[in-house]
Amino acid sequence: MTNDKISLNGVEVFPFDSEEELLNYINKFKGILVAINAEKILHATEETRAIINRNVGYCDGIGAVLALKRKGYKNVVKIPGCELWLKIIHQLYQEGKSFYLVGGKQEVIEFTVAKLRKEFPGISIVNYRNGYIKTREEREALLKDVAKKKPDVVFVAMGSPKQELLMEEMQERHIAVYQGLGGSFDVYTGAVKRAPAWWVEHGLEWAYRLVKQPSRIKRQIHLVYFLWLLGIGKI
Repeated sequence: MTNDKISLNGVEVFPFDSEEELLNYINKFKGILVAINAEKILHATEETRAIINRNVGYCDGIGAVLALKRKGYKNVVKIPGCELWLKIIHQLYQEGKSFYLVGGKQEVIEFTVAKLRKEFPGISIVNYRNGYIKTREEREALLKDVAKKKPDVVFVAMGSPKQELLMEEMQERHIAVYQGLGGSFDVYTGAVKRAPAWWVEHGLEWAYRLVKQPSRIKRQIHLVYFLWLLGIGKI
């Protein structure tokens, strides 16, 4: 990998060639890890694009991988965020690092924390809360708590762009490693089933999810449009 970020439609992405390379990078970096896919590349706002470009965008979608390969980064790999966060925990909890979790329904976040404590004995989870932040007062209380507890790593599973905007506010109060997780707590607890290994390994996880959730067709059209733009050299 080069240390240079590569611009895809103005969204800057690191061409990591392995999960290990990204994990080594975050040993030195404090900031926000943002999963990049075709939808983010196409539809980033000025605000979210700026957040990504100040931090670390990594390929979490096949569209981003194909775009970087087209630019000559043949070894770039897809790094699923729903796997990465657990590898971050595995690497850091043994060093005594602390974690803060935000996101999901109340029963999902409680199940997530209970499962983590079982799988990672002795893990330091300094606090957690669900992802339904309804008032500015609740948001401010969360920001103050993160600043007070000073976790080494914060995971926020709320979907984009809400999670990126919240992590940016958190980072202004407390410097740490942040990662946006979307629906990863649901996957981790079994509330949502992930695609079987063959679909994942062949870059077809998006197709499996579409088969299981036809209502996603509006979102997947963006991938088709993205691939068309990529094919004619517009990305």
